[in-house]
Amino acid sequence: MAEFTSSELAGQVQFLAARLRSIGHSHANRVLQEEMGLKVRQYSVLALAAADVNPSQRELGDFLSLDPSQIVNLVDFLEKRGWVERQVDPRDRRSRIVIATPQGQDAYRRARALTMASDDVVLAALTSDERQELSRLLEKVAF
Repeated sequence: MAEFTSSELAGQVQFLAARLRSIGHSHANRVLQEEMGLKVRQYSVLALAAADVNPSQRELGDFLSLDPSQIVNLVDFLEKRGWVERQVDPRDRRSRIVIATPQGQDAYRRARALTMASDDVVLAALTSDERQELSRLLEKVAF
């Protein structure tokens, strides 16, 4: 593999963010797949459905930067497992919100523990303080 750490790419935030995402997703996908038969995208939808935000399918797509057809497939997968259900959105009866079922809440807690353990592996080179700072900075940029 080429040595990128000394190239000018190493100083580009977008490149570094893409690289971290690639490493993180690869590890988390492997762990989630082995333990629960899940992928990171499916986990992301489950996590949002388990939160107290009651996202519509459109909002899920916007937040995750996915096409509506991708969201439908992800929600279908989770729904078949009994982990989420679609309900009429009380804010707009023409759309549907995605809510985690009690079994989905349990699955989310298990998957969250797996992704947190995966983060520990991926970010092992960082101290606790560095991890907290990285998290703080990412939240500041992402939200």
